[in-house]
Amino acid sequence: MTMQVTKPDHRGNYHFSPQQKWMNDPNGMVYFDGEYHLFFQHHPFGDTWGPMHWGHAVTRDLTNWEELPIALEPDEHGTIFSGSAVVDWHNTTGFFPDEPGLVAIFTHHLERPDAPVVQTQSLAYSTDKGRTWIKYAGNPVLERADLPDFRDPKVFRHEPSGQWIMVVACGQIASLYHSPDLKQWTWGSDFGEGIGSHEGVWECPDLFELHVDGDQAKSRWVMLVSIGDGGSGTEGSRTQYFIGDFDGITFTPDEASQQVRWLDHGRDNYAGVSWSDVPEEDGRRLYLGWMSNWRYANQTPTDGWRGAMTIARELTLETVDGEMTLMQRPARELEAARTPVLELADVTLAELRQELETLRLDTFELEVQAEGGRSFEFRLRQGEGCGTPVGFDAQAGELYIDRTQSGESEFHADFAGRHTAKTGPESDTQLRIFVDRSSVEVFEGGGRLVMTDLIFPKAEADRLSVFSADESLKFRSVQIFRIAGSSKEA
Repeated sequence: MTMQVTKPDHRGNYHFSPQQKWMNDPNGMVYFDGEYHLFFQHHPFGDTWGPMHWGHAVTRDLTNWEELPIALEPDEHGTIFSGSAVVDWHNTTGFFPDEPGLVAIFTHHLERPDAPVVQTQSLAYSTDKGRTWIKYAGNPVLERADLPDFRDPKVFRHEPSGQWIMVVACGQIASLYHSPDLKQWTWGSDFGEGIGSHEGVWECPDLFELHVDGDQAKSRWVMLVSIGDGGSGTEGSRTQYFIGDFDGITFTPDEASQQVRWLDHGRDNYAGVSWSDVPEEDGRRLYLGWMSNWRYANQTPTDGWRGAMTIARELTLETVDGEMTLMQRPARELEAARTPVLELADVTLAELRQELETLRLDTFELEVQAEGGRSFEFRLRQGEGCGTPVGFDAQAGELYIDRTQSGESEFHADFAGRHTAKTGPESDTQLRIFVDRSSVEVFEGGGRLVMTDLIFPKAEADRLSVFSADESLKFRSVQIFRIAGSSKEA
């Protein structure tokens, strides 16, 4: 008699991934007429990186996704690399004489035999809520023949100066341009020389304004810059951020930006950018990243598809321990998708251990508030020979995710590992942990520290347990929720 082994389903329950084939960077993220649009780097003919198209999905609640037909395909100017999208509310382009529409600003990537690669910036527009697209006849609208890396334009409207701003990645810097109509662009300034991490090529910049500590009269600007896999160390690709001021031409970083600050301390949050045109009455800056790493992205063990996005996150600027900090919190819409499983208050370690014994969960959220200064560890997606410890080491003052035995990892030497991040002083330790079929996202201290890691456990690895060397440890509260979600094709 042969024992049947269940094949694991690594597709997330509430994370977006394409129905088929390859996906990487999020692109063209824009809110319009009740829909959040997510375009993405897509190779529809293979499950590894290849000739790039723009895939397309929409959601109304940031949890349930509908995948739509491919939005942009390669043409005589090249394949379709990363970019952004905006609503042209006042017809500055002349594309929309009757009502506002969407404009995509993207990189054309052209490879020719015996010639250098050419990257240029181009436009497409849609008059039917993004369902079909017309490429601008005057493409490309911005060229830089001296730069082999000239890509990933993020465009937004800067009302104080009455113009459109583009921040675009140029090798090891980001360049800022401005335009009255999205067609004619003027260089304004460069940013990045002598500041930040330069371990890899700069990619996928974003620039946006945030209020400080919720004060509507006080704001600063944040620039995100993703760093490609430079090949050194084990981290691979990741994203840094800078805080400063922007006057419509120049971004001026603050003194604290002289120190490299990482957006995420795990291995699998890259190329993330924010949605444009979220209504003013909503007021949030919403963000999403590609949940992978260029170190091993082409080798992850999924079947028929490859690539997923993080959960949507709300970004804020808050003063934490005297320092202005970019905070990330799960988008509030996720709470509407939750179903309570367990809710405990003032529970001992032994009591909690007993409560967890009977649970069987592969996709869930775990909220924990533990006594400060005490070490503890939850083992997620635990099964025979596998499990993913997530915990707090009080002596080291570190949060950690350990995926050395999380499941499949032999596809790349740098996948298995224990990832740590220093935490700040806190009376209690507060964690929100989002677990899906192939991912763990941990938010600590109200979002001041975030870690995102892929895992590929066995299908039957659905147990959850808790450990601590301190048997007197008490948890002030423990809550577990199932999370519903779906991705479907149009």
